[in-house]
Amino acid sequence: MTAATAVQPECAITAADRLRLRGLASRYAELAGGEANRRRIEAWSRHNRLQGGRPLILVFPEGSWSEIGPAGGFTGHPDRAFNDLCWWFWEQLWLAERIGADNALQPWLPAPRRITSTGWGLQEEWTHSREARGARTFKPVLTSPDDLARIVAPVIGEDREASARTLALRRELVGDLLPVHQVGVQHISFHLMAQYTAWRGLEEMMLDLVSEPDLVHAAMRRLTDGHHRVLDQYRDQGLLTANADNTYHSSGGNGWCGDLPAGPQPGRLETMWGSAESQELAAVGPRQHRAFALVYEAELLARFARTGYGCCEALHHKLPDLLQLVPNIRRVSISPWADVLRSARQLAGRRAILSWKPNPAQLVGAFDETAIRDGIRAAVAACREHDCQLEIVLKDTHTCEQRPERFTRWTELCREAIAAVWGPVA
Repeated sequence: MTAATAVQPECAITAADRLRLRGLASRYAELAGGEANRRRIEAWSRHNRLQGGRPLILVFPEGSWSEIGPAGGFTGHPDRAFNDLCWWFWEQLWLAERIGADNALQPWLPAPRRITSTGWGLQEEWTHSREARGARTFKPVLTSPDDLARIVAPVIGEDREASARTLALRRELVGDLLPVHQVGVQHISFHLMAQYTAWRGLEEMMLDLVSEPDLVHAAMRRLTDGHHRVLDQYRDQGLLTANADNTYHSSGGNGWCGDLPAGPQPGRLETMWGSAESQELAAVGPRQHRAFALVYEAELLARFARTGYGCCEALHHKLPDLLQLVPNIRRVSISPWADVLRSARQLAGRRAILSWKPNPAQLVGAFDETAIRDGIRAAVAACREHDCQLEIVLKDTHTCEQRPERFTRWTELCREAIAAVWGPVA
């Protein structure tokens, strides 16, 4: 190892620490290289190419991880890089061994490059709650058209020394157990309206659509042009890594497909996945959504080979515009607030993946197994009737009420609902 890439941990990593990490990495390597994981990757590749088949299931505990993970041990290690790596392996193994969903494992370990950004000029101003996960309030910083001039495209770069340290540390710790590859920008998603409302305010944005439409259009134009410049910098500096693999896509899903490049090789926008969403327009009708957000997002998404759209907003009444305007649309988020049956009719014939998010609140309270099973069965039946490419994604689970076994049981209920429609697995 050269002096330039010598590992300098923040705090001492003891022999016991290394042993525990290597135990996790060894088990991960075993599962990632196994036949079951290979079959899952193949299933996702067919799914993402719209080739039909049984619905696939993804589970992302997200906010519940703090209730699931082990107390003490590596979770409190003072070296953040080491701690994060241990957590990453532990989370992946917990999903693989405890849940029984279709989450696949990447057969190599990523070492993220340290990408830097100067920001967008306007600085958000928030007052945070004293509660760890409490609400926050903000002060508007975009108060007049003159403030638009303060929105500037970020200057992108890389802290190459930090990137080298991450790669060297991970290779030193587990490189003999699992291939370790440096990766740059893989997950690319646009949130134009989120940026605008963070500076302007949600209520103010709603009023602007009626009383100050030129201000909104000018801001969207400036943001869109800025994001084009960011993408150009990623490209010109060689910071992109191919993402047709286990990279998280859109608001749930992955990029495995077999006919686009996968990491860890360098990426090109025209062979990658990209996505966008406008949750802030959930209460806005299709016409205004199209005019103030979708046309700008579609312009950015035109640079990608495959695209996804949506997050927690209901899109069942906006699907005609999405299918018409979003280039290379492949995945649409159908949230807990959307009409699944209406969405299935519009996505009939596998026009795009129906990425359905059942209500995560089902994991708290009474945990009504009959309601969960029946709700999933109805959605699966509608999608099969209309030949929809369905994936079922459990996410936004901010708590499981200290009952992590509910993730496993929810997945079992999901399997039962699918079997009731599709029959048992051959």
